[in-house]
Amino acid sequence: MAQEEIVRSSKISELVARIKTRNLPLIPEDASIADVVDAMIDYEHSRLLYVVNSEGCLVGTISLGLLARHVFCPSHEPQIHPRFLIDMVTAECARDIMQKNTLSARDGDEVGALLKRMLGANVKEVPVLDNSGRVTADITIVDLLRFLIVDAH
Repeated sequence: MAQEEIVRSSKISELVARIKTRNLPLIPEDASIADVVDAMIDYEHSRLLYVVNSEGCLVGTISLGLLARHVFCPSHEPQIHPRFLIDMVTAECARDIMQKNTLSARDGDEVGALLKRMLGANVKEVPVLDNSGRVTADITIVDLLRFLIVDAH
């Protein structure tokens, strides 16, 4: 099957089924900043933590870059707008530093549509959510390369 046909006809559920089982980088929204740092270190395959509420539903993400800017704020170049400095300095938990608008996927989504959204947003990794908003898997650009290029041949 040609790559374009695979992109058009494949669903996220097919891709998820081919991904090796791995621990999902989930962290509670009330986790301390120290716990966030520990989680980022523990999940080596990912550079993104999925912040979940008490029901296990996704409420945001914390990227490695966002965490680094927060932890190393005093030594960071002044690329941060002053109105965000107070929030960064007073942040105590994951909820305080997470990014709320998260690109995600659902099992029934088309692989091609997800790839287009990821490339358009310069995102390298997305959570896959069930109908309740719980994270069931994650997909990286490397997973997409393997699925669309390596596995297709």
